[in-house]
Amino acid sequence: MKKIVFEVTLLCCLLLNGCDLERLPLNGPTTGSFPASEEEATMGLYAAYKGLSLLDASSTPIIHVMDNITDVGYARPGGNYTPSITSSVTTDNALATKPWEYHYKTIARCHLVLDNLEKLKSEISENDYNQLDAELRVIRAYCYSQLIELYGDVPLVMHTLTLEENEFPKESMTTVQQWIIDELTAVADHLPVSQPNYGNVRVGSVAAYMLKARVALYSKQYNVAAEAAAKAIQLSEGVYELTPFDNSSAYCNQTYEAGEPECSNIFGYDGYATSKEWIWVIEYSQLISGNTHNQGYYMGSRLGKGCAYWGPTQNFIDSFQDINGKPIDQSEIYDAADPFTNRDPRLDMYCARPHARLMGFQFEANTKYSKVKNYWPVIKGESDAPSSVSNTDATNAYRTFSGYYWRKHTDNKDYETNSSKGVSDLNCGIFRYAELLLIYAEAKIEANKIDASVYDAIDKIRTRAGMPVLERNLSQSQLRTALRYERKIELCNDGLRWYDLRRWDIADKIMNGYLYLNRSGNTWTKGVITRIDENYTPIYNHEEAKKYFTTQEVVYKKEKDELWPIAQSELDSNKKLTQNPGY
Repeated sequence: MKKIVFEVTLLCCLLLNGCDLERLPLNGPTTGSFPASEEEATMGLYAAYKGLSLLDASSTPIIHVMDNITDVGYARPGGNYTPSITSSVTTDNALATKPWEYHYKTIARCHLVLDNLEKLKSEISENDYNQLDAELRVIRAYCYSQLIELYGDVPLVMHTLTLEENEFPKESMTTVQQWIIDELTAVADHLPVSQPNYGNVRVGSVAAYMLKARVALYSKQYNVAAEAAAKAIQLSEGVYELTPFDNSSAYCNQTYEAGEPECSNIFGYDGYATSKEWIWVIEYSQLISGNTHNQGYYMGSRLGKGCAYWGPTQNFIDSFQDINGKPIDQSEIYDAADPFTNRDPRLDMYCARPHARLMGFQFEANTKYSKVKNYWPVIKGESDAPSSVSNTDATNAYRTFSGYYWRKHTDNKDYETNSSKGVSDLNCGIFRYAELLLIYAEAKIEANKIDASVYDAIDKIRTRAGMPVLERNLSQSQLRTALRYERKIELCNDGLRWYDLRRWDIADKIMNGYLYLNRSGNTWTKGVITRIDENYTPIYNHEEAKKYFTTQEVVYKKEKDELWPIAQSELDSNKKLTQNPGY
């Protein structure tokens, strides 16, 4: 019930925000008097949350775009996303410049309330006042955390700007990192542990401590990160936990005839409604104007009525361990002629590969499969047997360019509405419990304070996946490798890989050379891979690999591609800004 109230109130807030404030009635809110009541302050808070839903690319929440410009995912080649992996982004590239605009807009929504909130202190209970203040400051801190990871040094604006305040210099990334950590330290305990009545759209103290831990980890303050993550884990007891995969995990490592692996009980509509894994999410709703996306269409296969825009790379597929926990170059049971059996079940839970069922259809990328099975008549109870359909997943000119699809962050329910003009209101996760466990483990490993809790954190995730636990008494470097495997696999398509490559200082090694793409669904030989390195990156015999795979050359220039450019329009309007190096 409270979620419905949240949506209706948010709608009112959006209508208010869409008006020209100068034309509102004299008894309406203005930037000088807003908020004039607790109700208005809450409306302003909802507007700030709504701001987080506006940042997208190709009608996809940007969180689910970011991994597709790294080594694990690939976007349809062209001027929108290829520049991000070929060191050719310009100052008018929308993907690279849009986050700056939208995060600062959300920060401004926070300031609209925060600037005058203290005037309401005598009219609101102390707890309610502190919570409103804290939620707004967490949203603002999150936006700044995204800005510094993408752009480095940024202006640290702390109030609503006047017409005269149009020039702000940058603050150093380290200054902003510390400001975020201090902010979250100040407000975390003013929040309830969680706010499940609002579907975890509104932050609680677990989310605040987790954000503190993430920022501290990224800034290499490992003791601070470990302490904050431990606090978040402690507060999560009885509230947040890993959600077991559903029974469809039994179809992993099998063919389309067995069934379709799904992870919708975590990453689909059911998951956002019931899973205890989600700590903070961005809400979408078809009941609210402008509060939808079209991610299902852009992620969907051709037979799934999608446009096949995003997909995992061969590099990522080859990163998955065998079912015994060994990399495939060391495996006794991996067979390149039958590469999709005996693998980490997350390959099938999170990705769709040839000979699997995807969105109700047999998925085959090779043109020798002119017809494939359509299981929707069975799903809908119209028939006991699948029908046969033409295989547009192999013949459409704009079929998958990588040879694979993402299964994670999709839901078969979107099949009913997928189209170029379709809408989806599948929520988008910001924080989930699996990442929290990995933040804690990494911070302890990098601080070299390794104990049983590190193994326990990683093993919980591996056990959920059906993988063996880690061997004990590993060295720091061995645990680092294990941790990086889990972040690469478990957090795939969660939007974190771009940051991991840069903060680990391995982007120049991984994003120079080639991405391998199996668009034709070819089979290959074991000789295409020479080894899996310490970061769980496959190293290819290029001359052998290109016999089977198409390639995308990637370029990464140090001291340039760590950051994105600032839009020229921002530099023109703020003369105190300076462009990032290399642009």
